[in-house]
Amino acid sequence: MNLPRSRGYFGIGAEGVSKSANVGALLRTAHAFGASFCFTLGAGFDARAARAADTSDTASHLPLWRFPDLAAMQLPQGCTLVGIEMTEDAAELPSFRHPMNAAYVLGPERSSLSPALLARCQHVVRIPTRFSLNLSVAGALVLYDRLLQHGRFADRPVMPGGGGAAPAKSGHGNPVFRRTRPSWMAPPDGEET
Repeated sequence: MNLPRSRGYFGIGAEGVSKSANVGALLRTAHAFGASFCFTLGAGFDARAARAADTSDTASHLPLWRFPDLAAMQLPQGCTLVGIEMTEDAAELPSFRHPMNAAYVLGPERSSLSPALLARCQHVVRIPTRFSLNLSVAGALVLYDRLLQHGRFADRPVMPGGGGAAPAKSGHGNPVFRRTRPSWMAPPDGEET
């Protein structure tokens, strides 16, 4: 079985989360989708309790940054911060083009992303649901949508059922043979070829 790979890199995190199980489930989901890093921002969760939901032990496989506040948060250079929030001006997830290199951030359980964090986000995206979802479910939907966009999968068939084979890996193509020698390869005057 080939593991799904997508282009670029991504990380995911949460601001102000207090429920350890939600953080653990989000970390496990991120690990399953191939995240490059995870982070928390001003979160007050118990790491040992989070491991009950994070059965893949994500923190031992990829970086987990715990920023105490927004001023301390640093992301890799060229990484686009994408907030996941139900705001009026947010782009709807099915219509959103995911950046090649992104960090997704979700808000706390009974609140929203802070205004300061929303101001720092280059994009804000909303999942088109009637009401907000559980933290780990929302994270899974966003990462699945990213995988569909940046992954290499066969096109969906017109009729119900599975698609064909995934597209071949891109490469340099077959060698190109020339019928004539280019002028820059021509021997100096008087020499035989």
